[in-house]
Amino acid sequence: MLTKRIIPCLDCDLAFPKGRVVKGVRFKQIRYAGTPWELARRYSEEGADEIVLLDITASCERRSSMIEVIKKTAREVFIPLTVGGGVRSIGDFRKLLGAGADKCSINTAALKNPNLINEASRIFGSQCVVVAIDAKSRYSGDGDWFECAIYGGREFTGADAVKWAEEAEQKGAGEILLTSMDRDGTNDGYDLELTQEVSKRVSIPVVASGGCGSPNQIYEVFSRTQASAALAASIFHFNWYSISDVKSYLKRRGVEVRL
Repeated sequence: MLTKRIIPCLDCDLAFPKGRVVKGVRFKQIRYAGTPWELARRYSEEGADEIVLLDITASCERRSSMIEVIKKTAREVFIPLTVGGGVRSIGDFRKLLGAGADKCSINTAALKNPNLINEASRIFGSQCVVVAIDAKSRYSGDGDWFECAIYGGREFTGADAVKWAEEAEQKGAGEILLTSMDRDGTNDGYDLELTQEVSKRVSIPVVASGGCGSPNQIYEVFSRTQASAALAASIFHFNWYSISDVKSYLKRRGVEVRL
């Protein structure tokens, strides 16, 4: 069994104090959760496999990512750092990688300009290109499906999340960061249907995101889907569990993790 990754997520905005970490429910009801570089250092020391830092208002505010926050955070960790939010061009990739990011996550720009995936993969390597998909369940006479959203969940595109994941892989994405908008911040568990539908259709790693409230729910997403990694926020930010707690639990349940 391949080693599964546990990845804390730092959703950030530039409200006071600048560079704060926040947590919402279904992309709304935002509340303060900490300082990015301090949380990143703590999670790195606890044994996180990677850190994801998402500037959640950059796209909707039509601005670039918070470069100084990224630099300060990158100096605190020695594990891979994925950064997303406001990435619209190859120049943005260069800025983020130069600021200390190991991977760049793109969502809005990728859906608006899919060739950005090809170009970034060609220049920087597919391992640097993470396509983030924010998906919401929809119901129609033709069956259930999942619709992609952009601008931090503020606008829906009509694009099918599963088909888009397949296209993103074909264009050179090295990883899919898959967030269920229905489960985000609810602590009701990951959307297993969405996660499995995407992870069985692509060969690149899929990071499950949205809804984590306990170590058992992380076990479920690993045992019932083909996800390669589990992203979580609330359970770590608010000290419900440590990363070592989660990994020890998974190890006892037979999941291969790096201790």
